[in-house]
Amino acid sequence: MRIVCVGGGPAGLYFALLMKRARPGHEVVVLDRRPPGHAGGWGVTVWDDLLTDLRSTDNVAGSLIADSAVKWDGLVVDRAGERVLFDGDCYGIARSVVLDVLTERAIALGVDVRFGTEILDTHELADADVVVACDGVRSALRDRDARRFGTAVTLGKTRFVWLGTTKVFDRFTFAFVSTPAGWIWCYAYAFDLATSTFIVECGEETWRGLGLDAKGADDALAVLEQLFAGQLDGRPLLSGDGWTEPSLPWQNFPTVTNDRWFSGKVVLMGDAAHTTHFSIGSGMRLALQDAICLAEQLQTQRTVAEAFATYEKTRRTALIGPATEARFSREWFENFDRYADLPAPALCALLRARRDPLMAKIPPQVYWRIDRVVNSVGFMRALRHRVGPVLRTLYGRYAATKPDYQSIHGRTFNQC
Repeated sequence: MRIVCVGGGPAGLYFALLMKRARPGHEVVVLDRRPPGHAGGWGVTVWDDLLTDLRSTDNVAGSLIADSAVKWDGLVVDRAGERVLFDGDCYGIARSVVLDVLTERAIALGVDVRFGTEILDTHELADADVVVACDGVRSALRDRDARRFGTAVTLGKTRFVWLGTTKVFDRFTFAFVSTPAGWIWCYAYAFDLATSTFIVECGEETWRGLGLDAKGADDALAVLEQLFAGQLDGRPLLSGDGWTEPSLPWQNFPTVTNDRWFSGKVVLMGDAAHTTHFSIGSGMRLALQDAICLAEQLQTQRTVAEAFATYEKTRRTALIGPATEARFSREWFENFDRYADLPAPALCALLRARRDPLMAKIPPQVYWRIDRVVNSVGFMRALRHRVGPVLRTLYGRYAATKPDYQSIHGRTFNQC
């Protein structure tokens, strides 16, 4: 069997190495349009469940990634200088490190990894038995057959830009800054001993009011450094290695859905199939779990078609909860003005609970009072943590049946 992965991101590389390890006789090829060493990003978040999945499916790669990850000391919410600290376990790791580890492991197992190779049409891969389209949110292979896949892309209401900084944050930091044009905020976290990811986000009106829509990259970075001076401690913001465009890469977050994940010998994986807002930090985790599932199904099902169908059904079901949480998290930030005037402890509590479907339906002050009562009673707090994810999944199933939800978010979950 000849398997071709179009896209050399974490998901494509991990799927390729898993297939080659399990089926050494298969020809497995990864085609990446980027040159070697081009990571296309700063640091990403890693969770314990992902590290467990990686170690259990390929202990060599999983252990190397775990050993390279930086663990944070908790989280902090900073609203105009008012800081609230709380505990939380998670890790950051450089995207470049993940790619290097997976590329070296894939090559060691015999995967043919080719850089600087762009594929725009499946006709260029006529001799492949399986084509995995894992070429990202703007997948060329998917978009060429967008009608067949039933692709829908919905843009979020806020603007964001993915930056780096030499300020090393020892906690995952949510910082909100008030400006004459409105609120602007950042998500900052260390991913090695010298660098942190620094994502800046704000509403469209704030973005334009601050002149960020018209400023060149250097001027925009200077404005952001001034706004977030209290968090950066004099350290610079960085736009990225090799970034030569005249302005920063601001964008609206694209929520991608597809009615079908496979057509013929082509199957979608990772951001080409689905996206979840970065505010829940699960993009790479979900993409790698796609890779694990697809590799497993191709090894256990009788035919490629059966493998694709089982993979799609399994992953759609697994994604209902995270996709629902991502939707509510994104909407919480899009409507930050609703919560901005709360006392700092209340803002922190509602930020942590932002994935709750009930929050948007209850006045913030009322929700905070209920939240305090629940968290003050041990069994109620435990029940909330146990039942909350289940209720969000059930809500996701219910919401996906509604025509107004489908018109905005696509019909991604209807086939579960």
